[in-house]
Amino acid sequence: MKTGYVLVTPARNEGRYLTETIESVLAQTVLPRRWVIVSDGSTDDTESIASRYSLQHSIITLVRRSGDATRNYGSKVRAIWAGIEELCNTEYDFIGILDADVSFERNYYENVLKEFDRNPRLGIAGGITRERDGHGFRLQFGTTERCVPGPIQLFRRQCYEEIGGLRALRYGGEDTAAIEMARMQGWEVLAFRDLVVWHHRRVGTEGMGILAARFRHGLEDYCVGYHPLFEAGKCIRRLAERPYVLGSVFRMSGYLWGGMTRQKRELPIEFVKYLRNQQMRRLLGGVESNS
Repeated sequence: MKTGYVLVTPARNEGRYLTETIESVLAQTVLPRRWVIVSDGSTDDTESIASRYSLQHSIITLVRRSGDATRNYGSKVRAIWAGIEELCNTEYDFIGILDADVSFERNYYENVLKEFDRNPRLGIAGGITRERDGHGFRLQFGTTERCVPGPIQLFRRQCYEEIGGLRALRYGGEDTAAIEMARMQGWEVLAFRDLVVWHHRRVGTEGMGILAARFRHGLEDYCVGYHPLFEAGKCIRRLAERPYVLGSVFRMSGYLWGGMTRQKRELPIEFVKYLRNQQMRRLLGGVESNS
């Protein structure tokens, strides 16, 4: 079984959660060959935490970059690029993008690597996330085996290179784009429900309230290229997600605002056509939809 994997973690003001993420990785039964933590303009203790661990563990490297003036998803991907550049002289078979606010069991990566070993066409794999909700964790709404959550995507290196890596998109959605581009290239993408990752912050709410986040999610979907009918169905399905009804209203408003203001789509037209075709097939065929 090939076990040579590396990790890249973009981190902007993640001092509250970073220690737990680092301890989870260092406890793994199969350790990464290298782990690059990129401080993306952090102003809290993110850098001091990462620096302390890098002095104690040779697999950890801290990279500092100034980052964009405000937190945004394009800056996050550029931080990932900086981390990958640091790995140019490292041999590896798999590359993982790991958020700085997650934790998992000590055999997590060993088990994901076993799934890659079983399936040579598996291009992107990972577990499922449970996100913090009040005093506990709950399964992320819309969880599906078709979609590996962005905070924990592990790529077969060949797959990552064939799709051209992650795109720096202004409103996010680089993880969705990577999944669909992998499928365009004939790779399989699978999330495994028995591999649970705890996400210590509600997904997509960094630096904003929940309704603002839902508006941004809709805008993200528009800019990625979602079919309007698929987006409408997605909003209907999510009426039962907190904040009830309002969340879906704000999501759809973000999508429509993107159209009314003619927001630029940053992905190739071939990709958008493929994505919409797949979405309509799932709508008409009743296949389990992405979240």
